[in-house]
Amino acid sequence: MPRSVRPPFRVFVNGVEQHEGSDYTVAGDRLVFNRSLAQEGKLGFWRWLSMLLGIAGTYRKHENVDVQYALNGKPQVATGLSVETLSGDEESLNRE
Repeated sequence: MPRSVRPPFRVFVNGVEQHEGSDYTVAGDRLVFNRSLAQEGKLGFWRWLSMLLGIAGTYRKHENVDVQYALNGKPQVATGLSVETLSGDEESLNRE
């Protein structure tokens, strides 16, 4: 999350509000979701070329994470936050 985010804040995945505890937990400046979030990944040269030529599109699942918060009393939205996959060690820490 951006450094300026302080509680209270609201979290959305693809526009659907998520709830702390049941959907995610807060670990420092990170949100740890209870499920994996689908990320499209980088597109290769041939995929970009086929899209450019109108031969094919990309229909892979991609979930966007947004956080709504206030900064100096003014509403702010951090959109399209980056998503990282936890390693096995980090996952086991979050379950304890």
